[in-house]
Amino acid sequence: MRSYCITAYGGPLHLVEDETPAPEGDEVLIEIAGCGVCHSDVHIRDGYFDLGGGNKADLSWVHQLPFTLGHEIAGTVSALGSSASGAAVGNTVVVYPWIGCGQCDHCRSGEEQLCAKPRNLGINLAGGYASHVIVPHARYLFSVGDTPLELAATYACSGLTAFGALKKLKHSAEGKSLVIIGAGGVGLAGVMIAQAMMDTEIIVVDIDAEKRDAALAAGAAYAIDPTEKDARKQLYKLTGGAMAVADFVGSDKTVKFGFSALATGGELVVVGLFGGAVEMSVPMFPLKSLTVMGSYVGSPTDFGELMDMVALGKVKPLPVATRPLDEAEATLSDLADGKIVGRVVLTP
Repeated sequence: MRSYCITAYGGPLHLVEDETPAPEGDEVLIEIAGCGVCHSDVHIRDGYFDLGGGNKADLSWVHQLPFTLGHEIAGTVSALGSSASGAAVGNTVVVYPWIGCGQCDHCRSGEEQLCAKPRNLGINLAGGYASHVIVPHARYLFSVGDTPLELAATYACSGLTAFGALKKLKHSAEGKSLVIIGAGGVGLAGVMIAQAMMDTEIIVVDIDAEKRDAALAAGAAYAIDPTEKDARKQLYKLTGGAMAVADFVGSDKTVKFGFSALATGGELVVVGLFGGAVEMSVPMFPLKSLTVMGSYVGSPTDFGELMDMVALGKVKPLPVATRPLDEAEATLSDLADGKIVGRVVLTP
């Protein structure tokens, strides 16, 4: 088995060759056809999330190095553990990677992605920057139908993350406008998925002209450059004050911009993990009845709903470029530098 792994935080990924693992018990072995490269992989490689004010959330304690990144995984079932059921060798699947302990209140309620003792693939357990991956149970495997495996892989994070956030905003955006901040892989997926979920006018905010153009091509009605002096006036002219804002960047600047754009009764969902810290005027929360909430990927049920929409052809495909697995490190660097539009999927 070939894997590209973290061997030292902040350093480049390295190729590790080892025996292909054999699944045990309920486990399933997947031969990987594609694994998407997500911006959170950049943070994990670096070993921390930026909390702002010089503070960092240290991730080094989570992993035993070398560690294999990658949580947007699709491929073919190649072997089953002795007690595994619900899958067959040869099935083509996309993997739900946000796996919980199975015992806590969140897991029992079906919200495994919120588990405090997660077993997330590519984050806590070995992931998909590899030729093969072990999945703990077949219930985390979803059929891809006629969807190309490279595209199907992206729904496990960029698609699901957008879907989970947009479900929280649907009641506010339906029949009105939806502001999407950031047109990277997740934000662009949000543009595609929003059109399948609700009747809303989509306004995208991004500093990159190429990504704004991609959002317009994907179906956004308007695209605004937030660095322009009258950007907020442009947005207010279009919305009269936004009722629904999804921030797929998650920096101090984007959160401030999103918060300032809210109308009375408006809702801001923060999704991205770019980092930083922000001060907000406390009286504005009650005076304008504002809501700011976070959203972290989605549940297995959410993923099933999303993949049903995909199977019915309701979701426009995200622009996907494929690269060989050997380009994992270069792809992470390109993503960190903002050079990627849509999603890059690594193919072993």
